[in-house]
Amino acid sequence: MGYGLTSKMLVNLVDGCVQAKNVAPGSTLWTLDGDRTVRTTVVNVRAVKARAAVEVVTDHMTFTASPDLLLATPDGWVRAAGTAGETIAWTHARKLCRERLTMRPGYEFGYFVGATCADGTVGRNYVSLVVNEEGFASRYAAALTACTGLPARLEAVSRPSGYLGRDLPGFRVRVVSSYLADAMRHYAGGDAHHMRQRFPRVVLRDIDTFQGFLDGYIEGDGCTVKSGLGRVIVSANVPFLTELATIIGARFTPSKRRLVSQLYVSDRWADRNTFAPERHPLDPPECSWIQVHEVRPRPALGAKPFTFYSYRLAPYPTFLVNGHLVRACR
Repeated sequence: MGYGLTSKMLVNLVDGCVQAKNVAPGSTLWTLDGDRTVRTTVVNVRAVKARAAVEVVTDHMTFTASPDLLLATPDGWVRAAGTAGETIAWTHARKLCRERLTMRPGYEFGYFVGATCADGTVGRNYVSLVVNEEGFASRYAAALTACTGLPARLEAVSRPSGYLGRDLPGFRVRVVSSYLADAMRHYAGGDAHHMRQRFPRVVLRDIDTFQGFLDGYIEGDGCTVKSGLGRVIVSANVPFLTELATIIGARFTPSKRRLVSQLYVSDRWADRNTFAPERHPLDPPECSWIQVHEVRPRPALGAKPFTFYSYRLAPYPTFLVNGHLVRACR
């Protein structure tokens, strides 16, 4: 085992952050496997004294470690002393202990995603829908619970109407879950704003999921045509409508006179055989990449050397230092 962290650096245990010197055999640590957070167990702890350390300055913090501690970069593991200017793997440490949902694909999942894309709001740690129709809100709440397991209920609210100049009664469904909010932003291309969101290709998993998406999206941003043979989607997000038109094999021409455009969805769109299933992960990625801005040498002062703590782990040899993915030299 190589050198590791100085005694006061924070290590992400499953039970919370502790200083490196307080990690003991049997402790369970968070780490990353690809873009997912997983758990690993400390088998052995070793303390080694040395007189040289480095301070690694990243986008989120500065931590002190052995020059030989390895950090994960897109090109592989790099010694901490040589990571200046590199991009390294990181996850949000405050989100490690949150509840991770089991997303269930199917019609309800598609309906939830479609209705949220059309009329929903995705906040930092919540997802909500506020509409006038109680039936729409009830169907949304039922779909949300069916595909995530989260309890969802209706609340009576009032909504201001600029056209009428007064408040109108409405219904709200709101669930607090940063995991679900991150998932929705991931599905919509990282930005859930209605004008900037991209088509959520996660709903192309199968025909039932996609049909649920169409029903949910059209209930929020569409209507049935008078002939009763199809529906119309109304939106100002032209790239979104263009991609959707290709999937259902429909002709789409953006409006040049109005801010919003219309896309006709025939009830027989599936007969065109333009739908092609795609497999996309339902879980949002929990790993991202951040920048190392500087690596500063830090020699020991006086006669007292640094004490570095390193760990032997199983089944994964890596662990997180306040969200930064590291491992000791072999």
